[in-house]
Amino acid sequence: MRATWHALAVTALVAGPGWPIAAQAGSPQQGGPAKSVEARLRELEDRQAIHELLMNYGRTLDNRDFEGFARLFTADAEYGGGKMLFKGPAEIRKWLETALGKNAAPMPGRDWHFLLNETVTVKGDEATAVSLGAFFVRGEGNKLESNSIAIYTDLLVRQDGVWKFKRRVLGSVPSGDVLKALTQGR
Repeated sequence: MRATWHALAVTALVAGPGWPIAAQAGSPQQGGPAKSVEARLRELEDRQAIHELLMNYGRTLDNRDFEGFARLFTADAEYGGGKMLFKGPAEIRKWLETALGKNAAPMPGRDWHFLLNETVTVKGDEATAVSLGAFFVRGEGNKLESNSIAIYTDLLVRQDGVWKFKRRVLGSVPSGDVLKALTQGR
């Protein structure tokens, strides 16, 4: 037991804050076949690349990098929530420029996207994810205020070695198909 606790503590220190730590699918603890070192390394690399994609979503928004934001999506991507659904990077970018202002220059310290609690399931060149996001702005008296909170449910694909959003849905509850895919992978 002490060795297991030590291994978890070391993993937490190496992974750092904000990293999801979960048992790997197919691990001996779960009764599945043990994965090869290469397969486990590939999954960790994929998870890291997906984590970076999720973080770049917030960074490009905060920096008003509309072109960079559009590059995070596949050519046939869907993005939105509720009755608002935008298809393809050009339509997504156009909506974002309208919503935030095409000429809205980034102002460091004005607003921030915080992205957290990601759960990712990778299956080859496809993945699903659920994460939380909060958008904060400076309010009256320079007070930090939450502007909105969302649950993101994602379908992700690897294209030419790069992970991208195929579908990103913003809402208050995760979509059923993503929840199903997440539970099947564990």
